[in-house]
Amino acid sequence: MEKPNKLISFSRASEVNTVGSKIIFEYEKNDWSSDTHLTSIFDLLKAKNDVLTSSINRIKAESDLEAKDEVRDEKVRAIYYLILGYTHYPDLTIKTAAAKIEAIFGHYGLELISKSYSVESSLIESLLLEFTNPDVQSSIAALPGLSPLITELSDAELAFKTASVAFDAERGKEGTKESATEVKQEVANVINEKIVVYLRAMIQVNEPTYGDLTRTIAQTIDDNNIAVKKRKQKPEPIVNN
Repeated sequence: MEKPNKLISFSRASEVNTVGSKIIFEYEKNDWSSDTHLTSIFDLLKAKNDVLTSSINRIKAESDLEAKDEVRDEKVRAIYYLILGYTHYPDLTIKTAAAKIEAIFGHYGLELISKSYSVESSLIESLLLEFTNPDVQSSIAALPGLSPLITELSDAELAFKTASVAFDAERGKEGTKESATEVKQEVANVINEKIVVYLRAMIQVNEPTYGDLTRTIAQTIDDNNIAVKKRKQKPEPIVNN
């Protein structure tokens, strides 16, 4: 049969991780304990791929945290500019209410969004607490659109804190110190230089035993390479060919 190809070099970390997971799943369908060399290779792949999964999850968690921070920053800006606009409103009742809320907001300033994550959270929570004071509620109610924005800021802060907990959990997991790019290379090397090389040889001498596994792994790698090439739209060398 045609020898299985290797993963191409510009596969993304998530793509290499997916290929690794798929071929591990296929390998675990049967008992390979009689082949100690193959089992040792797959034990290595499992360990490396687990680290890659953790690295990818950390990146996703960090990206989600940044997105949640931007949402709460937008809500703070919206509140600030809405209040600022109302301070110039011709209606005296609205103008007075806006001046009172502006004085409260002024203790924190728009620059709070440039603080560290933890400091910003502390300031937002303090601001929201001040907004709950009964003597402030009437002024908030007098400014159309302000109350919904305050609720949205409260929701955005809660979403940020939830994302922050998730990020801390991923960051604290063992093995996330290496970058996903570095671990991706390690996983790709195990697949290309150990699994593919070994199965290329074994299918020649024992096709009945290794044929199905080899063909499935070959198809998994080919499917990945086709998808990656379509994205890249130009050829590049394979990893450690």
